Amino acid sequence: MLKKLGPDKWTHFYVGILMGALLQSVAWHLLPGRPVLGTLLTFVAVVAISYGFEVLSLVTGKGHYEVLDAIAAVIGGVIGMGIGGIFIYVLEHQLGV
Repeated sequence: MLKKLGPDKWTHFYVGILMGALLQSVAWHLLPGRPVLGTLLTFVAVVAISYGFEVLSLVTGKGHYEVLDAIAAVIGGVIGMGIGGIFIYVLEHQLGV
């Protein structure tokens, strides 16, 4: 089933991973004592950015509007949030940075 996804979905998925990891790292840096709040804000930002770009393509007529693109980006974003969270945890707790 995974191979049946179009190449544009995979692109949105990979961009979502990068976006989630970056936003999660920034949120944990800006809210150091509040990891749950940072994670919730990151998730809201990932969903808003992913779906916002799809709505922008619908409104402007540039590109194509497809909700599955946003869903692929959100799934990638959640995985990226995990990667970003692990990265920050290792930096702070294991390496003492």
